[in-house]
Amino acid sequence: MHITELLLLAIQVSLQGGQEILDVYKTKFVVDHKEDNSPLTLADQRSHDVIMKGLSVSKYPIMSEEGVELDYALRKDWKEFWCVDPLDGTREFVKRNGEFTVNVALVRNESPVLGVIYVPVQDLLYAAADGKAYIIRQANNKFTQDNFSLDNFTLRRSDELKSSFKVLLSRSHLSKETENYVEQLKKDHANLEFVSAGSALKFGWLAEGKADLYPRFSPCMEWDTAAGHAILKTVGKNIYSYPSGDELRYNKINLVNDWFIAR
Repeated sequence: MHITELLLLAIQVSLQGGQEILDVYKTKFVVDHKEDNSPLTLADQRSHDVIMKGLSVSKYPIMSEEGVELDYALRKDWKEFWCVDPLDGTREFVKRNGEFTVNVALVRNESPVLGVIYVPVQDLLYAAADGKAYIIRQANNKFTQDNFSLDNFTLRRSDELKSSFKVLLSRSHLSKETENYVEQLKKDHANLEFVSAGSALKFGWLAEGKADLYPRFSPCMEWDTAAGHAILKTVGKNIYSYPSGDELRYNKINLVNDWFIAR
C-alpha cells in the first residue's frame, strides 16, 4: 500500500476507534486498573479491537498499548510497524473532560513517518504523512463524503507573533522535575503562559502553533508520542530526549520514552 493509502486507513480506523470510545463514554462505565495502577475501561478494549481489525489489512505488525506485550526478541527485526494507543488519556476519559485521543502511527526504521491523532469529543483529527500535515474538523462527516480529499485540509502552522511564550503541561502527569524545569524557563522568558491538557492533544496544539514548548519529565510510552511525533516533524518541529537532545527513537528494548522536550 502507498503511504497515502496507509494514511487514509489510519484515519479510518482512528475514527472507528473514536466511535467505540464515545459509545462507552455515554454510559456508566466501570473503571478497572492495570498492574501499574493506571485506569482501564471497556472503551480502551473496544477501540483496540476495532483498530486491530482495521489495520490487519496491511502487512505491518501492530504494537498497541492494549495488545499482547511482545518480547524484544520477537520485534527487534521490525523495520516497519503500527504503533497504536487506542485511548490515550484514560484518566481524562474517566474524568469526562474530553481531553483524550486515539493515536495511530506508522514507524519506519525507528522513526514515525505517519501519524493520526483523533479527538473524539471534538471530532477533530490531526494527520501527517509523506511531508504533508492535515487538520480535519468535523472529521467523521468530512471523511465519509464522496468528494473527500486530504488536500482540502492542509495544516498550516501559525507563526504569528504571540504576546507570551506558551508552555504545555500534562494535566495528569506533572512531575517535580517538570516543575523545576518550568522554574528555569521563568528566568529565560519574561512572558510565560502555561496551558494544561491531557493526552496527545498537546502535540496537535504544538503542530498548529498554539503553543511553543511541551516538556515531559515523567514516564510515558512509545505509543503515547509516536503519532504526535510524526505530525510535529512534518511541520518542522520535533521531540528531543532530555538532556541529550537526541530525537526520540522507537521499538527500543524498553518501550518507556526518555524524558523529552517537544518543540
